[in-house]
Amino acid sequence: MSRAAIASAKRVVIKVGSSSLTGSAGAELDPAAVQKIVDLAYTFKQRGAEVVVVSSGAIAAGLSPLGLKVRPRDLATQQAAASVGQGLLIAQYSEKFKAHGVISSQVLLTTEDVVRRSHYANAQQTLTKLLSLGVVPVINENDTVGTQEIRFGDNDRLAALVALLIQADLLILVSDIDALYDAPPSQSGAQVIRNVAQMADIEGIALGGAGSAGVGSGGMVTKVEAARIATSAGIPMLLTSLAQSDRVIAGEELGTFFEAHTSKTNSRLLWLAHASTPRGKLILDDGAVKAILERGVSLLPAGVTSVEGEFISGDTVELVSQSGKVIARGLVAFDAEEIPQMLGRSTKELATSLGAEYERELVHRDDLVLL
Repeated sequence: MSRAAIASAKRVVIKVGSSSLTGSAGAELDPAAVQKIVDLAYTFKQRGAEVVVVSSGAIAAGLSPLGLKVRPRDLATQQAAASVGQGLLIAQYSEKFKAHGVISSQVLLTTEDVVRRSHYANAQQTLTKLLSLGVVPVINENDTVGTQEIRFGDNDRLAALVALLIQADLLILVSDIDALYDAPPSQSGAQVIRNVAQMADIEGIALGGAGSAGVGSGGMVTKVEAARIATSAGIPMLLTSLAQSDRVIAGEELGTFFEAHTSKTNSRLLWLAHASTPRGKLILDDGAVKAILERGVSLLPAGVTSVEGEFISGDTVELVSQSGKVIARGLVAFDAEEIPQMLGRSTKELATSLGAEYERELVHRDDLVLL
């Protein structure tokens, strides 16, 4: 999939980082930077595309009003800064979209909204309705109430998961770094990589951490991970800087374009692979591993040797080989405490001794995705 996808995309997710919106720690939101993101989204709207903006910046925007010079490390102060900054951030977006005659909305997400299937479906339905009404949803992680255990950690991953959620045609990451390089950009001789056909092509490249501005939490590692999630789902990704963003979507060979796989995957399987949180493990014998990998069959109790973790029916579990390799994820059909008595036994035998409700798969093939 070539860069022509940038011009033809009908559903686009644009993510912008904190440093692009504020410049440096302690600085206020830059209205010109917000304006540029809004103009970028409006360009796609004029092409007939639906647009979602995933915007960092709530914590960064709250630093200056609170007199903080650097991004706080403790969760409570981060949440306080987010609480102050979120209103400032969305007010800027609302004002600037309104000037274009476009309605924007605020959507705050936590990890639970994309890892729990019922929450995922509801978020998907809400975003789809907003897009059908011509609204540009402005999404941010709900930093004000998110706990350390349930936070995304960086909006790059959130943007990739949102792209999966709405089955986008294009993901754009706007950063303070203009492209992917084969070495740290500050290093002499570092060369820009304009196109990535396969993620394997960039294995071994040294990837930097968070930028020098001191307000972000990600870095090139999280951007490449976002590209891995999106492209494996059939969604191409463009990495560019705010300064070059208008030129690259106009067709200039700037930034780095990550080509997608040839086709999109079923959204339910995408959720299982990238958004779900495993609650336990099922350890498989060699025969079950081979059957799942080569024949795409369901997992039966006879092929499981042990179970780990605490989970209930409907939770996500990892399917693991005897060597410890995770080969798949799936939605388990039984509670963890029910499974030990079922291990190594056929479904007919289980039906005879435990009842007809046990004559079924542990994980159905329609609820299973290979990793």
